[in-house]
Amino acid sequence: MEGYKREFIKFLEDAGVLKFGDFTAKSGRKIPYFINAGDIKTGAQIARLGEFYAKAYTEHLGGRKTALFGPAYKGIPIAVSAAVALAKEGVDVPFFFNRKEAKDHGEGGVLVGYSPKPGDEVVIVEDVITAGTAIRESMEILSKLEGVKVAACFIMVNRGEKGKTEKSAMKEVEEEFGFPVYSVVDVYDIIEYLEENPANAENVERIRKYLSVNGAAI
Repeated sequence: MEGYKREFIKFLEDAGVLKFGDFTAKSGRKIPYFINAGDIKTGAQIARLGEFYAKAYTEHLGGRKTALFGPAYKGIPIAVSAAVALAKEGVDVPFFFNRKEAKDHGEGGVLVGYSPKPGDEVVIVEDVITAGTAIRESMEILSKLEGVKVAACFIMVNRGEKGKTEKSAMKEVEEEFGFPVYSVVDVYDIIEYLEENPANAENVERIRKYLSVNGAAI
């Protein structure tokens, strides 16, 4: 496993973003571990998270100019921190996010920040994809922007789970909407990281058992 992946997983664990136990995902599935960007609580943590997203962005897209979209609510600080980190690397991109409820006064509308224009490319930044539900909600918003194309989506962790079919939720999103989904790490990187410490044997077993039922074929 590449060094930065181990560094990222350790960061998630130290920040309390990666937890082990019994949880219910947005998809309704009962899962043995949870990734929650909402547990990022300090300036140093969110700055570091943005750096990892910026690393993934430049690795896959180079210096390509897009607009970062952070879905409310967890995607908002991710989009802001990633934009800041990218700017430090010389890639200055705009960002925007949505309100859960449309504003009926002032400037109004659902979107806050940059207003995408025809011909713009947008990159969605999210925490995870479990069944693809959140990405589809984002696409309902972004598909209404005339002449705007979604170029990619970046997430923290590829959970490697089935979506609506035997394929992974990430693969289904890619096929349904026609853009690639990139992750900083995947669940198998997490398993490899955990296996380095025998004290994690129970968590490894529970995750492997979960994937034996819910893991995607591809």
